[in-house]
Amino acid sequence: MPGAPRFSLLQSLLPLLVPIFGLFGCSASQPPKGPTAPRPAFQTPQIGSVPPGSSISATTTPIMLGIDVLEADGFAQVKGKRIGLLTHPAGVNRRGVSSIDVLLRAPGVKLVALFAAEHGIYGDLPASVKVPNLVDKRTGLPVHSLHGQTRRPTKAMLQGIDAIVIDLQDIGTRSYTFASAMKWTMEECFVHNVEVIVLDRPNPLGGLKVDGPPMDVQWAKANYVGAFRVPYVHGLTLGELARMGKEAPGVLEIPEAARARGKLTVVAMRGWRRSMRWPETGLTFIPTSGGIQSWDAVQGYPMTGLGSYFDLSPKVNFDIGFRTGVGPEHMFRGLSANKLGIKIEVIEKELAALQPQLTGLRFPRVSVPNAKTGQAATGIYIQIVDYDDWRPCELNFWMMKIACKYAKQNPFAPLKGRDFSGFMRHMGSQAFLNDIAAKGAAVDVAAWLRQWREQARVYQEQSKRYWLYR
Repeated sequence: MPGAPRFSLLQSLLPLLVPIFGLFGCSASQPPKGPTAPRPAFQTPQIGSVPPGSSISATTTPIMLGIDVLEADGFAQVKGKRIGLLTHPAGVNRRGVSSIDVLLRAPGVKLVALFAAEHGIYGDLPASVKVPNLVDKRTGLPVHSLHGQTRRPTKAMLQGIDAIVIDLQDIGTRSYTFASAMKWTMEECFVHNVEVIVLDRPNPLGGLKVDGPPMDVQWAKANYVGAFRVPYVHGLTLGELARMGKEAPGVLEIPEAARARGKLTVVAMRGWRRSMRWPETGLTFIPTSGGIQSWDAVQGYPMTGLGSYFDLSPKVNFDIGFRTGVGPEHMFRGLSANKLGIKIEVIEKELAALQPQLTGLRFPRVSVPNAKTGQAATGIYIQIVDYDDWRPCELNFWMMKIACKYAKQNPFAPLKGRDFSGFMRHMGSQAFLNDIAAKGAAVDVAAWLRQWREQARVYQEQSKRYWLYR
């Protein structure tokens, strides 16, 4: 789920896709061989209107987003259609104007409904909280919740709509639910003969980073934090993921006839290249959820989200022991282990020993003063010193190994009353869970990482057929 860590039978896939989905269908059945800090308040961006007659400046940013291209092309893809819009506060053009407002004033376009993913259209709801159906006071449009009683648009919601426009900013990590919201919307639209139009946006991590375990078949079905069976960091934009869903049999969980007749239009960006990280886009980062307030947090989420997973509800009772953040600062980039009962010096020693394995990272100690008490919170900051060498997901699994070493009992042991299903819907590899549950701190993390790197390499090569950018 955004801001907090908490595909189909393989035989049906086209032969050319077997290297992607066959290899990623499940992790190895045997182990591979070989050597809470309080969340900061979500600062909801103000959504304003654009002055009549204003136009997009070619010098505003180096790139044009999908919404900018749509406008520059005279709204040709949506003109004359009654449309619904699935979006959130980060769904803005490159001048920062909400796509809601852009489409409301678009000539020949009838925006008739809004659709809300997790956190709502204004981003003011916490993770996992149900979003209500309501009438938007600002626009007077109905807002249909896709994160409430249902996470799919119903036939009634789609009544009278010719096309659903999707304008969501993703962060390039599999367990962030906006990709799932897009996929499930595509499925229902294709079933009910409603066109899907995706306004593409950058993958903030760039389009060349691919890392981490894939999602097992058994955990993929109806999985809202793992809807696409891709590596944890997948290297695609939402538009490219949508192309995968439309073109590859078996990715969408609908009858093949519905997928084949479904109509998808991706309005691609102009000027974006796969090598671009978010800072190179020239765009202002708008928070996408309460825990992802900045570009720093975008990079931190895939590094520590899995390794700090916990759910202390009585029905789950699962806690790896690490926490992210230093006080309220450095979400997903700061690290502490108070729940493991070990001092910061111990973590520093463990990470120093792993330094050769964690290329591209350094781990300086930081202190953050508490404005109320005057006492400083101390933790370790995860610093990326070489982006090219950085492998986004690998720290998580070393954190898990360290937790097994210092916890009073193996956090992954299958004890009575302990439920791993939420964790597995995020992490994806049952074989790894079985291995670390059996071996604890003796688990060969390096061997698993080597296996996942090779799987990621094959996946990336095969996924190039869906690329819109080079």
